[in-house]
Amino acid sequence: MKTLFAKKTDVVKKWHLIDADGMIVGRLATKVADILRGKNKPIFTPHVDTGDFVVIVNAGKVRFTGNKLEKKAYYHHSGYPGGIKKETAKDLMKSSPETIIMSAVRGMLPKNKLGREQFKKLKVYRGAEHPHNAQSPETLNLNQNKES
Repeated sequence: MKTLFAKKTDVVKKWHLIDADGMIVGRLATKVADILRGKNKPIFTPHVDTGDFVVIVNAGKVRFTGNKLEKKAYYHHSGYPGGIKKETAKDLMKSSPETIIMSAVRGMLPKNKLGREQFKKLKVYRGAEHPHNAQSPETLNLNQNKES
């Protein structure tokens, strides 16, 4: 039996819509990263982009477990000496909750050219509206194990 490797021409990319309302950030990010990489498909090949597009709505309604909302910190650097900036998850949720999800998903993708290409297929929006209706995304329900 031969091992089949997918080619770029063999891949059919679909669009998925995920409502992040009430979902835990890390659990959402792992599922999204798998879809972006294509690990949910039988044609998955590690060195080929076999993943689908993902649109996440209601990013402002995700939640953290434990004390992460107050204690988790996000850092970025301006490039100048002493230019490190720190922002807590609570502050970032107010200003741009999309950044939280994008940061979590980016950390779960490969750190190479392929990972950067896969990350471009992620679209995150704060509210329930998104401009991708023309692609007719298929709604995915990831809330089966939603905690109360």
